[in-house]
Amino acid sequence: MTGTFLRWLLVWLSLGATPIAVAAPLATPAGQVLVLLRLPPPHLRPGTDYGGSYGDGASRGARYRIAAALARRNGLALIDDWPMPLLGVDCFVMAVPAGRSPTAVAAALSDLPRVAWSQPVNRFTAQAASGGRADPLFAAQPAALGWHLADLHRIADGRGIRVAVIDSGVERGHPDLAGQVAISGNFVAGRADTAEQHGTAVAGIIAAIADNGIGIAGIAPRARLMALRACWQEAASTATVCDSFSLAKALYFALERGADVINLSLGGPSDPLLARLLDVALARRITVVAAIDPQRGDGGFPASHRGVLAVADDAPGVLRPGVVTAPGRSVPATLAGGRWGLVDGSSYAAAQVSGLFALMRGRRTAGGGAVALVTARPGGGAIDSCASIVRAAPNCNCTCPTQLAAASSP
Repeated sequence: MTGTFLRWLLVWLSLGATPIAVAAPLATPAGQVLVLLRLPPPHLRPGTDYGGSYGDGASRGARYRIAAALARRNGLALIDDWPMPLLGVDCFVMAVPAGRSPTAVAAALSDLPRVAWSQPVNRFTAQAASGGRADPLFAAQPAALGWHLADLHRIADGRGIRVAVIDSGVERGHPDLAGQVAISGNFVAGRADTAEQHGTAVAGIIAAIADNGIGIAGIAPRARLMALRACWQEAASTATVCDSFSLAKALYFALERGADVINLSLGGPSDPLLARLLDVALARRITVVAAIDPQRGDGGFPASHRGVLAVADDAPGVLRPGVVTAPGRSVPATLAGGRWGLVDGSSYAAAQVSGLFALMRGRRTAGGGAVALVTARPGGGAIDSCASIVRAAPNCNCTCPTQLAAASSP
């Protein structure tokens, strides 16, 4: 009996849940551009209260009027905005009339004096496919055996580490997630916050409650989740999609609120605004984990961005340089509606790696350096989870069954 069949059988016998399915990536949306207006130097900004909104001062009104005038002069409609003082810009979303190219409009706007740059709004998709503890499904979790998860939890549990799940809506009241979400936010304009399949699955794989007698155990069960809804599940196709603006707002929020790990189980085209926000995160030594898009030659963005940890699932295939692999096939996960089921794809491999980084960061000694994975070969391949934990906490009394010498190698 294969391991995959056993996992399916365990889930079916225990819960009768069905797997989730995410459709193929959608085309980049037409009709919207982002316009990034330069902010004046900090000492010249009146009323610089940027607590997630513009505030009520004159400064907000002045910036908005500039953007509105720019939109009118160029035949556009101003539809949304968000301040990003960490980048020295304010971000405005403008609608492009039918028949005009968003790429051409963005190029023209980028040449204007007050505009730092402009870009089309890109579309991103979730990288999912159809598809000895008190938790009944623990034995079915690929990491239970492959990563010696019970042994890892005797060394580290991710206590206090803040993991930002930038994804679709997380079911915060799910029996395996109740109390695990420290903070949440909805950054999808015009769509009510709701529990959705992809985000709930990713959150549970990272930090589902351990030893509660139901479901699964998260890779880092004592981590604190930041459930940041930047994606949405499209009813007609069940695809999970996001755009540049919703992702930028959620990323900015994660930076402001002190995330230690950011999980991005999604992929799409290169995006200048998101790239700059990722650079800020990396400069702050935040661990950023992203799922590769197997349909794109470079693995897709943000996985292709320098400094972001790119993760593929462990399905057979040619492994790109610099990509690590983690279990991502027939993974038991929390699902919306208080259910559990099996999921497949690099989305869920990335979630497991984010959980592992939460364990590693939780065990890192005071004043320690950057946390790094130990892999089967330099720069990529399968992860040695035990050696990675030992490298993060070299003075711990570790019993993880591995070649501990690998942890001390340069």
